[in-house]
Amino acid sequence: MTKFTEQITQAGGPEWLTTKRQQGLDLFTSLEVPSEGVEAWKYTRVDVDFDQLQPHPKRESISDKAKLPTSVQKRLESTDAGAFLVLDGPDVVYRTELPAELREKGVIFTDLKTAVEQHPGKVQQYLYSVVPAEVPDDTTIAAPGTTPSKSPDPSEGKFSALAAALWTNGAFVYVPRGVEVELPLGSFRVMSEAGTYTATRTLVVCEENAQVTFIDEQDSEDLPGTYAIGAVELVVKSGARLRYVSIQNWGKGVTHIQRQRGDVERDGTLNSLVVTMGGTLSRTEMQSYLRGEGSDSEMLALYFASEDQHFDHYTLQHHAAAHAHSDLLYKGVNSDESVGVFSGMIKVDLNAQKTDAYQKHRTLMLSSEARNFSVPQLEINANDVRCSHGSTTGPVDQEALFFLRSRGISKEQAEKMLVTAFLEDVLSRLPLQSVVKYIEGIIAQKVGAA
Repeated sequence: MTKFTEQITQAGGPEWLTTKRQQGLDLFTSLEVPSEGVEAWKYTRVDVDFDQLQPHPKRESISDKAKLPTSVQKRLESTDAGAFLVLDGPDVVYRTELPAELREKGVIFTDLKTAVEQHPGKVQQYLYSVVPAEVPDDTTIAAPGTTPSKSPDPSEGKFSALAAALWTNGAFVYVPRGVEVELPLGSFRVMSEAGTYTATRTLVVCEENAQVTFIDEQDSEDLPGTYAIGAVELVVKSGARLRYVSIQNWGKGVTHIQRQRGDVERDGTLNSLVVTMGGTLSRTEMQSYLRGEGSDSEMLALYFASEDQHFDHYTLQHHAAAHAHSDLLYKGVNSDESVGVFSGMIKVDLNAQKTDAYQKHRTLMLSSEARNFSVPQLEINANDVRCSHGSTTGPVDQEALFFLRSRGISKEQAEKMLVTAFLEDVLSRLPLQSVVKYIEGIIAQKVGAA
């Protein structure tokens, strides 16, 4: 992996960061690609020749918004974001400034590469603290004499180690104690070169009693043989509130692998939404570590896999403290010959009494050729808790479809209406109307009703 070592050297930066990158690369080199024998990767196989991976070419910044990719221009016409970055591959090509009143309050919003240069202390304090190079050891703390869950297989950290070593840029958000940011902040990540890879990183820090919403969008044209590898670190201090929205709409041929993890302290709240619509193969991990009493995590997701797309979602709600609450609702649609995978775990530690945790996965099948694998799980080591999990998979309601068709509605439009209705209880929880309309537009394209 000599070329990866060269890329670390070219990335530059302070000594502590170079050391962290090299440690990530050393770990990556020592690990195997996770196989079907690893429970968390049982239904998904990533075939990649790392020796052939080529970094996405650099891009120059532009001042004219009209020169941005068409898809980004359309989104910017109705975005909820009050300030945003646009990254093409490894580089920021366009940005808007954070309002002056927020800068005066100490809010920082910039790209991660710039943050390393201008705010080294804050970045060093939090970078890699939530999503390290290795897979976090989320073994449940169990009672003496009992057998806790096994530690994760080390190979599960293969791609996060690569992301830790080779990330080129991303977004950095820092909200000081007691500051509330009303308008969302956002990042639009695009790729424009087939046969390459990008490794990006998002770091959002909400100090005590702070509040912010961050929208993380990914989009591209069809790009055969292209890889998007990422990590998202969400730091939620005591009493803080963070809403994080990830919308993945890569083009055909893109393999998307991303680990997103939130660390929530006492009375903190993390609301997350993961939307998966694009790419040929997508593996998204969303984990919440509820370390403080009274912490809260709402984990929402929706996905629509069509043609030969393969979407894999792995989730973890880890309750490490008492009186914490988590609610997970994932809803998916499979059509054509697509594959959907959901593997979710609720872990409750020994002293996490009064835990209140829920997990639901629902799938709508539009084709008899599509497949969906659902593995909801519980591991409870406290005796005063309320935990439940469930999963359902079923076809579209033929009576409802017939009713709509009998009213003169086309098959495509009827399916769009039924799919949108099926996903509505997820969309209705999102107070970002332009994002909701954007998602509904993608659904319409998927069923041919756009």
